[in-house]
Amino acid sequence: MFGLTFDKLVIIGIIAVFVLGPERLPHYAAQLARLVRTVRDMANGAKDRMREEMGPDFDDVDWKKLDPRQYDPRRIIREALLDDTTPAAAAATATVTPAVKPVRESAYAQRLRLEREGKPAPYDSEAT
Repeated sequence: MFGLTFDKLVIIGIIAVFVLGPERLPHYAAQLARLVRTVRDMANGAKDRMREEMGPDFDDVDWKKLDPRQYDPRRIIREALLDDTTPAAAAATATVTPAVKPVRESAYAQRLRLEREGKPAPYDSEAT
């Protein structure tokens, strides 16, 4: 969690001893323990309240699926475009042969072609 290893925690503890001094260190350690306990109780309370409000469905939720780190907009769009479950669309795609996609011209090749034709390069006044 937060990339804290045991070595880093020891170094932070040694720095705290020098900065706070041996007189004030127990007081601040007790405050830190209270803070950690309060945050843990708040998290457990939120989980218990969620379990009460959702009822038996709480255990059926796939929490890994709802993790925002799993969000990939390219995958979502690709799945939405490829997911065509209507029977008419399935029949239409089964009978039609797929068309060959034209090769897209690169921006550099497009600029060279426009220069050869004597046209100015495309300009977007709203671009940054």
